[in-house]
Amino acid sequence: MRTDIFARLDREPEPPKIEIPRMTRTRLALFGGTSAFYLAIVVAVLASTSLVALDWKLMLFRPYEQWPEQHAFLDYFVTLGQRGPTAVMVAAWLGWRSWRQHTLRPLLTLGAALLLLNVTVGAVKIGLGRLGPHYATQIGSAELFAGGDIFPSGHTANAVVTWGILAYLATTPRARRYLSALSAVVSLGVGLTTVYLSTHWLSDVLLGWAAGLLILLGLPWCEPLIARAEAFILGLREQWRRRRASAPSLPVASGGPRPAVFPQRGTEAAPADGTGREPVAGVGPTPGRPAAGTRTATHDRSRAHARSERTPVTPSGSRRPPRSRPMAGG
Repeated sequence: MRTDIFARLDREPEPPKIEIPRMTRTRLALFGGTSAFYLAIVVAVLASTSLVALDWKLMLFRPYEQWPEQHAFLDYFVTLGQRGPTAVMVAAWLGWRSWRQHTLRPLLTLGAALLLLNVTVGAVKIGLGRLGPHYATQIGSAELFAGGDIFPSGHTANAVVTWGILAYLATTPRARRYLSALSAVVSLGVGLTTVYLSTHWLSDVLLGWAAGLLILLGLPWCEPLIARAEAFILGLREQWRRRRASAPSLPVASGGPRPAVFPQRGTEAAPADGTGREPVAGVGPTPGRPAAGTRTATHDRSRAHARSERTPVTPSGSRRPPRSRPMAGG
């Protein structure tokens, strides 16, 4: 007997009514506050303020040497912020949800969030060109415009977006609360792990948290574009289905079943001997005897054998043409 748990694995008969998040005043206020925090971090690093000095103190403290027993575990834990593994895991879950709920919105939302993440974070990384702690050259320097690509932290921003998208797409308030807490714990842990491993400065992690949160808060502005993309893709699918249904049937392969051919009105069926001549009324093949004008394989072989016996063979091996018979009365 099926239980409710296994019933949830079935596809819903009709698409559910999913409430799409809107840009409310609260969300807009959070977006503005996070943007101000983002700019403050960038200015503090550009001006080499006390935040940069704190970066150097943590780097010289070398947390991975203070607690070496945690190094092996945190090496695996930090992969929860890598884009490849996390994107595959989250995409698999959202793909099942898309199939079950008859909608492409979960996958399209994930794609839009990752695209925004690559564009915004990647542009700042390349533009500021900050070096990481392991490649720093001057103590106390912000290490900007030196060809690096670690500011902001991509691991941290990716953890915020990929795990936070699950809370953004949750359909119930309870699931949204649990998934929000889970994404916050994972993103905080990934960011602090990069500081422990000395792969990022603390300011990199702070800016990564802000960058990922800005993308999640700004996703409602992308919902109309996501809806148009979904309608376009589903329209292409319907066109393909109609074209496939109206396509002519393929020819029957040799040896396969052939469709029956019925004679038109006023015409007789073609004879079975394959000569293409219509039968004459009252004249037809008798039982045990082939019809006139019809050849059989045995008859052809006997005639060929008789001709070969009548034709003499020359000493060279070639056959001599038969003598012409005189015509009667000549």
